[in-house]
Amino acid sequence: MRFHKYHALGNDYVVLNPADFPFWKVPTLEQIRVICHRHYGVGSDGILWGPLPTKRAAFALRIFNPDGSEAEKSGNGLRIFSRFLFDQGFTGAPAFTIQTLGGIVQSIVKDGGQLITVAMGQVSFQSERIPVTGPPREVINEKISSHGRDFTFCAASIGNPHCVILLPEISPSLARTYGPDLETHANFPHRTNVQFLRVIDRANIQIEIWERGAGYTLASGSSSCASAAVAHRLGLVDRSVAVHMPGGQINIEISPDFLIQMTGPVTKISEGTLHAEMFGVKT
Repeated sequence: MRFHKYHALGNDYVVLNPADFPFWKVPTLEQIRVICHRHYGVGSDGILWGPLPTKRAAFALRIFNPDGSEAEKSGNGLRIFSRFLFDQGFTGAPAFTIQTLGGIVQSIVKDGGQLITVAMGQVSFQSERIPVTGPPREVINEKISSHGRDFTFCAASIGNPHCVILLPEISPSLARTYGPDLETHANFPHRTNVQFLRVIDRANIQIEIWERGAGYTLASGSSSCASAAVAHRLGLVDRSVAVHMPGGQINIEISPDFLIQMTGPVTKISEGTLHAEMFGVKT
């Protein structure tokens, strides 16, 4: 049972090739939780299960959060999976497509896999696509409360849901305090990723992230895309935006119709064998 581990700016994933797990149709909730556990397993912010057969793209991928839930899309996960495909010789071409639950993206491998650009798709602010409860509308500068504090938020989807809160100052403690409650807020029937956003200047923003199903996260590709798109929609930044996170920087390009191109690094950590004994541990 081979595993491959990478990180993208401190956001780490374990890649499992289904061909190496002939007795698994898909990892179970308990198997996912054990593998991702920082003490009882390999430890990661999620599992990338692929490549899977598909007729719609060159490759297909399923993404699982540490709590066992499934994510529609992950920007960092897609960059890591692209690097894995390149490293393992699944593709000799630098550009290829990947199918996710959140849509099909195109990846371009650069610098021997250490830098990946992903065309992530189009950001939508429409409530029914994110989704956000209430009548169909663009969810821009609405009010939301958490633990007695009122915030103004914008919601966006790039294949997965995001709640972006613009503030003059942000911190890890802010994300850790309000993120869990906002993730499961009644406004978001599928839960949501949460970003606290500070605009630095027309070309730079800073975010702190609470990731749905994973918790406080050092970096997130889809969060970078959504936050940059929200800042641009509000007229606060231009089309080229550097997103600064605790783990490092991702560069975002925004087209006039909010198609997003994301570029960021990937680092290989390790590879090895999962021992069956670990799955006897209850997490």
